[in-house]
Amino acid sequence: MTDYNLLVTEPLSNRVVAEALAQCFRVPVSDVDVADEKTDQNTRHWDAMVLCGTETLRGDVRTSLDIYVRDSVQPQPSEPELAAALARVLGHSVLYPAEEFLQGVPSVAAADGTVTRARLLDPGEDPDDETAGYKVDAVEAPVADLPNAQVTRLPEIVREQRKPTPVRDGLVASLNALGTGRTDDIGSPYWTAATNLGAWEKLVRTKADGWDPAGWYPADLYVQSLTARDDLEALQQQLTDQPAELLEAAVDLVDREFIKLTVPDPAWYLDLRTQGLDVPDPHDAAWWWDRRPDPLPW
Repeated sequence: MTDYNLLVTEPLSNRVVAEALAQCFRVPVSDVDVADEKTDQNTRHWDAMVLCGTETLRGDVRTSLDIYVRDSVQPQPSEPELAAALARVLGHSVLYPAEEFLQGVPSVAAADGTVTRARLLDPGEDPDDETAGYKVDAVEAPVADLPNAQVTRLPEIVREQRKPTPVRDGLVASLNALGTGRTDDIGSPYWTAATNLGAWEKLVRTKADGWDPAGWYPADLYVQSLTARDDLEALQQQLTDQPAELLEAAVDLVDREFIKLTVPDPAWYLDLRTQGLDVPDPHDAAWWWDRRPDPLPW
């Protein structure tokens, strides 16, 4: 069976849910079984092609849908496709999980076809708090039935993204093979080398991907990545010969890509001080501070 976990911004009766699912999966409504927490489980049609458990919620999302669909039902949409179809049929926005690493930042499929991201705040586990409820406090594009959500960029999408870091992974394997330390020993020089190289490579690969997945990059995170490159430079002077050579070779690979993706612009970063960011003085800055993306991604 395929399962889907969705949230809807309005309270829904079991009948409405059953009719909507029947339409989305192109099955007779008699082959859809929908039950809430009050339903007698012995009365359910467990052989139905589509099974759904509903739960009434409080706050900006009002109905939870746990949907199970038998493999014989074809075609089977992806979760984003089902959310979009249900939003059209129901006339209400449907939230669905984003990538596993982005907990609390679901995607939203609106009835008008808008698809965006939201920040969803969990009300907690206190059932006695009558005022508690799920809150969508921000969205990246306006959503009609989430009028109280601030429309803004969500930096957590960028911060928590996962990018392949093959150069960093190669360095980790090489350093661990030396037998003189471990990159998983938190706080150790090898761990510091792997962590900072990963941050540096992640920035460069995000730029190479056109700032995907968010299409932009926070200025403070960019500065953190440049600072990680500073730390890598200092670390090369602290390591013994072989580890230092391995680190230098790995950093050089990422540096070459960084140079290809940026343009010279000495002291461009001084403008970031107006945002309260800690950037170096021009006479103290290394060469990577004197290059920038064109255009800037924030």
